[in-house]
Amino acid sequence: MVNPSEQVNKEKNIESVLQEARLFPPSPEFSADAHIKSLQDYEQLYAKAKTDPQAFWAELAEQELHWFQKWDQVLNWQPPTAQWFINGKLNISYNCLDRHLTTWRRNKAAIIWEGEPGDSRTITYGELHREVCQFANVLKDMGVKKGDRVGIYMPMIPEAAIAMLACARIGAPHSVVFGGFSAEALRDRLEDAQAKVVVTADGGFRKDKVVPLKSEVDKALEHGASSVEKVIVVERTKEPVTMKEGRDYWWHDLQKTASADCPAEIMDSEDTLFILYTSGSTGKPKGVVHTTGGYNLYTHMTTKWIFDLKDTDVYWCTADVGWITGHSYIVYGPLSNGATSLMYEGVPRPSNPGCFWDVVEKYGVNVFYTAPTAIRSFIQQGEHIPNARNLSSLRLLGTVGEPINPEAWMWYHRVIGGGKCPIVDTWWQTETGGVMITPLPGATTTKPGSATRPFPGIIADVVDKDGNAVPDNAGGYLVIKHPWPSMLRTVYNNPERFQKTYWEPITSVEGKPVYFAGDSARRDKDGYFWIMGRVDDVMNISGHRLGSMELESALVSHPAVAEASVVGVPHEIKGEDIYAFVTLENNYSASDELAKELKQHVVTEIGAIARPGTIQFAEALPKTRSGKIVRRFLRQIAAGEDIVGDKSTVVDPSVLDKLREKV
Repeated sequence: MVNPSEQVNKEKNIESVLQEARLFPPSPEFSADAHIKSLQDYEQLYAKAKTDPQAFWAELAEQELHWFQKWDQVLNWQPPTAQWFINGKLNISYNCLDRHLTTWRRNKAAIIWEGEPGDSRTITYGELHREVCQFANVLKDMGVKKGDRVGIYMPMIPEAAIAMLACARIGAPHSVVFGGFSAEALRDRLEDAQAKVVVTADGGFRKDKVVPLKSEVDKALEHGASSVEKVIVVERTKEPVTMKEGRDYWWHDLQKTASADCPAEIMDSEDTLFILYTSGSTGKPKGVVHTTGGYNLYTHMTTKWIFDLKDTDVYWCTADVGWITGHSYIVYGPLSNGATSLMYEGVPRPSNPGCFWDVVEKYGVNVFYTAPTAIRSFIQQGEHIPNARNLSSLRLLGTVGEPINPEAWMWYHRVIGGGKCPIVDTWWQTETGGVMITPLPGATTTKPGSATRPFPGIIADVVDKDGNAVPDNAGGYLVIKHPWPSMLRTVYNNPERFQKTYWEPITSVEGKPVYFAGDSARRDKDGYFWIMGRVDDVMNISGHRLGSMELESALVSHPAVAEASVVGVPHEIKGEDIYAFVTLENNYSASDELAKELKQHVVTEIGAIARPGTIQFAEALPKTRSGKIVRRFLRQIAAGEDIVGDKSTVVDPSVLDKLREKV
């Protein structure tokens, strides 16, 4: 939990945000054509969902999804265990593909893909269905059965989505690992999930470089993950790779001979759809488990209403499929709605800092969903880059991954949106499965920096550590008071961690159990939520969550490091950056060269996104008498702030002054 002095500092930092007075109502023209057309419509929906949540979700499930068999019961809530649409039978791959084939959407673009080098593909729903069925049969031929886990370690290419949908089609839970993670991080996740097959590529293109992937899989399997029997490799970069006979197979060879006839497996609503690993405050990542029916419904509805999707839209979420945003808002949510989802392999880079705007112009993108980190980097590059492109096709903008500061919001609205596009600033998590707090663009008057109000069916509150609601504009802990369909069901193989992480920090509100989001927030007089950041030891680096223990473990694995403590510090572009305090073994000396070596060591152990921005060498770290490092003081030191708070818990308070002098 947050120390009171820390909370006070946080509150001071966002005082100006809470005085934000600029209001942006949707235009009458936008509202007239929107799914949710007015604030009154939103409030009626919200009241309906709050009064009878089960009837609200049941009505939408019946209207919006295809079921092989209707459920017997909408919700069984035995805290912290939720079951939605009990005994209902469906398949999310069927909902994303098959049901569109009997309509004009058969020949509609399902995925538009643009590679970083400029190659491209457009795949219709009919073509995507065929390729998914073929790969589903490939997996079956590899011995993958319902319930077997499949690891996916891919660049941003269509085959990543095809592999996910194929797994869902045959009932094999997938575990997608971000292609920027190292072999060690991949191995840990494959081992925990006990994956039977890994789907990868020879490599991918990112920031003008070839990123090797198959070689990282080889390293991961050389040092563990013994459950993996087969590896399927997409030829993307054509860089030479080692193929192990009897284990490794080329995707294109297998697809050539695979049948396109693969009926969707009839899945129970509560069958596991995927496991996605997210950082926690201990060293071991958490395998977040999402199931089929509730996740399908919630991602479908949030995509439809938040992005106000039209059949004519080209919709682009710039995330990677290795993160939950890619799962929910590149693949499952858009395709369940029959939308055209754009996938882009690249990112802004030295050879083309304006590549995002080239893609918007080339494909006439209408809905654009990206991270505040990206927006801050666009601002630094200058307005002349987007101004040189035609962005007039855009009608709706969104942000995801972290809170956006008001001035970045204003720049995004003015420069990218031309002052005419509503912005949906969305708050949610890997664990929630879908967006929880958000504007609905035809109904909500937005305030720069605020995620505004909860999605219909989400009962959110801001409370103190004892579960008491706090007054307007008083900081507190963000909690969710009622189950929702896409909530995580457990932490894979670790129900105790699920209970301890999400349900024990704040045991109850009004005598009922609540989900603790791990974020601090405020709510203003209009009921708008302002997300203030994490309250635990998880850092949000460019929208990616990294645990302090994970990073510290990587540093301590280097022979020079005796002890390490890692905290997040504010960063103009990334939102937060990694600041590491390191004590050395006696036979090592501090140097710039060693700092560089340690940064690279963390990259090798975890991945490039985990590279520390600063390594500060220290003689000692502030500890309690029980040996616990007191991170709250380290955060203040790293941020260049005065050291405030009760220092009596620190065995040797002089350590703090010595660290402060070196910053």
